[in-house]
Amino acid sequence: MKAIVYTKYGPPEVAELKEVAKPIPKDNEVLIKIHASTVNRTDSGFRSAEYFISRFWTGLMRPKNQILGCEFAGTIEEIGKEVKSFKTGDKVFGYNDKTCGGHAEYLTMAADDAIAHIPDNLNFDHAAAITEGAHYALNDIRAAKVEAGQNVLVYGATGAIGSAAVQLLKHFGTHVSAVCNTKNVELIKSLGADTVIDYQTQDYTKTDRKFHFIFDAVGKSSFGKCKPLMTDKGIYISTELGKNAENIFFALITPLWGGRKVLFPIPTINQADVNFLKELVEKGEFKPVIDRYYKLEQVVDAYKYVETGQKTANVVIKAIE
Repeated sequence: MKAIVYTKYGPPEVAELKEVAKPIPKDNEVLIKIHASTVNRTDSGFRSAEYFISRFWTGLMRPKNQILGCEFAGTIEEIGKEVKSFKTGDKVFGYNDKTCGGHAEYLTMAADDAIAHIPDNLNFDHAAAITEGAHYALNDIRAAKVEAGQNVLVYGATGAIGSAAVQLLKHFGTHVSAVCNTKNVELIKSLGADTVIDYQTQDYTKTDRKFHFIFDAVGKSSFGKCKPLMTDKGIYISTELGKNAENIFFALITPLWGGRKVLFPIPTINQADVNFLKELVEKGEFKPVIDRYYKLEQVVDAYKYVETGQKTANVVIKAIE
């Protein structure tokens, strides 16, 4: 089968289209023919190993699993003899940041892992983009113990994580203020944000609203800058480490102060989470936003675009026909 393979860490060009062996499912696994995947921050981070700590999961000197692609959507082609929850021909989507494999024609995955049937109201392209940004957002929302009626600020609302966070926070009944660029103001309004702040024409720190939860979905703010905007027991979470890894430091010490605090939760995802997101899609309460499409053989261009930091939500990779 054809796959995008990287044998060393580095820039987008280390990812190359190659012919590799088609995987064989174990007794508890399914073999999925991939119709669509995505290129996202997780894939870019694993490939570049910019944060050295990521190598403790992906391999210290070189990648252990050489096909990236955390998100996927496709059709089950074969099932292991122990699999009861899926059958051949089922349309499925899911997330795999343990062994990845979505940037290929086929992948295998345990049937009880983060995989679910595609909602009837979604195609493969949109299904492939459900999980990455949404599961990061969902983890952080849960960690902040968000409650209905609270005021929440989402900084970086146009990314995969931010656009999912706006929709999830509305599902949980919060008042959402979202910070984004000028061109995406109407898009973020359409996702349900109650207030949209255009950072190119407005200073979000000048708002007179106080927030129970500030979620930086792009890692471009700071606890110090946001602290005056928070309620006395407000919570700040960023998806990045911050300057000199300050968010890790603050996550360790601010809970001891008893007031405003920083959290830095480690994201996880399981089958229940994927089914939860599926249900929201079916109810029309969540829909992944897609910016651009690339073919699998154009993955280097996709990486380069994602790493400009200018993408809006998700970049989808179309499988080789």
